[in-house]
Amino acid sequence: MIGIKQKGDFTHTEKFFKRIKTNQIYKELNKYGVLGATMLAMYTPIRTGKTASSWDYKIEQTDGQIAIYWTNDNLTKNGIPIAILIDYGHGTRNGGYVQGRHYISPAIQPVFDEIAESVWREVTKL
Repeated sequence: MIGIKQKGDFTHTEKFFKRIKTNQIYKELNKYGVLGATMLAMYTPIRTGKTASSWDYKIEQTDGQIAIYWTNDNLTKNGIPIAILIDYGHGTRNGGYVQGRHYISPAIQPVFDEIAESVWREVTKL
């Protein structure tokens, strides 16, 4: 036979779930959206400045999930994001290759870290 004994109550757990229901954890996401777009703009290699100035973000909340998307609307004539071509590299019409300059991950990683810390502080708040 298995027995379970419990001491105390669920006050802290109930407070946490009440805060979750009010989306308290997500209130600062706009701040992080702006911060991410700013960091991406700062790290983007600049030739004309158009790609660097084309960063933006959007926040979507669906089915109990929330996401921040960083976007860049500077596209080639074929609709390919220039920011991705700069980051990963690309072939040229003449058969050459332009080496990528990986800047997206280094730019956005500190923002991810800050979001994780912020959410963790909120989750562990009593």
